[in-house]
Amino acid sequence: MDKPATFSIVGGGGFRAQYFLRIAQALPEQFRVSGMVVRDESKGQEMESRWGVATYRTLDELLARERPDFVVLSVPPSSAMNYMLELAERGMPVLTETPPAPDLDGLLRLHDLLTRKGARIQVAEQYPLHPLQQAREAVIRSGMLGIVNQVTVSISHFYHAVSLIRKFLGIAFEDVRIRAMRFESEWVAGPTRSGPPTEDKLVKSERDLAWLDFGGKLGIYDFTKDQHRSWIRSNHLCIRGERGEIFDRRISIQDPSCRQIQLEIHRVNKGEYENAEGYFLQGIMAGERWVYENPFAPARLYDDELAIAECLRKMAAYAAGGPSFYGLPDASQDHYIGMLIEQAIRTGETVVSEHQPWSESF
Repeated sequence: MDKPATFSIVGGGGFRAQYFLRIAQALPEQFRVSGMVVRDESKGQEMESRWGVATYRTLDELLARERPDFVVLSVPPSSAMNYMLELAERGMPVLTETPPAPDLDGLLRLHDLLTRKGARIQVAEQYPLHPLQQAREAVIRSGMLGIVNQVTVSISHFYHAVSLIRKFLGIAFEDVRIRAMRFESEWVAGPTRSGPPTEDKLVKSERDLAWLDFGGKLGIYDFTKDQHRSWIRSNHLCIRGERGEIFDRRISIQDPSCRQIQLEIHRVNKGEYENAEGYFLQGIMAGERWVYENPFAPARLYDDELAIAECLRKMAAYAAGGPSFYGLPDASQDHYIGMLIEQAIRTGETVVSEHQPWSESF
């Protein structure tokens, strides 16, 4: 980019808004925050003092003073709809957080907004953009695994996991049959969004399992509440194709000469041991091949921030007339399937998806 992409943020109370601020602070040559809408005046003053960014109480006030390339909505889904409508009428591109709406009715209203108003909306689904997921996708694209037909995702909840299942299986808007269950047990209370545990005690553990049959392709959803913060449960992902599989960081292949090949996916960090280049992720290799190279090096960002930075970079290109990268149709489909998984868990019945308006072009 010749100059930094400029974006404004609506919402300052959540932890996600601070992700965008940290990324812009770490990458000033690529991104600049041009004002925030923070309704609470005292909170706005606190954000100004901490981040050095102007805050406004309303969207009208912000757009009267600032000229962003796009607006990031960092507000609850129930509040995002009105902002999206107002910004669509102003012709302003929007990057909104996941999920884009709280329920199916909201998703349908958003589809109507997209088709009637020509709203330019993308959704900040960062999980497929994590460095390790981009590396795994590069392995799939190389053809080493052949056609992928099974994916097990035990990383995050509902729509995040569904986005990975659809991405790795190459699923667009095909219908799906879902069976699911919940297994309850006990485990020690671990970290939460509020921080580390403060006492040693057993609490209820809820493990949700779902089987998503896309007809010839299978997605398996396996997630325990708070697993992604737990110190005693590991994330897991398995991608299986005709010729091989990726099992977490191990790649196993049988080549056409019937030889077994095994590769390890490994991270390459700078700043370790005697290296004095600064501490950052350089990239990820599979055997002797680079399958991910960090475009934001040498900024010291962790993986979730790198993924969100990639969302911002793609959004800047989209706002400038580039391609959609994760629009409302995909975000709506992932959230819709996530809600069907919840329904299947709750009822114990097999649930079958229905074709929705956002998939009509498929």
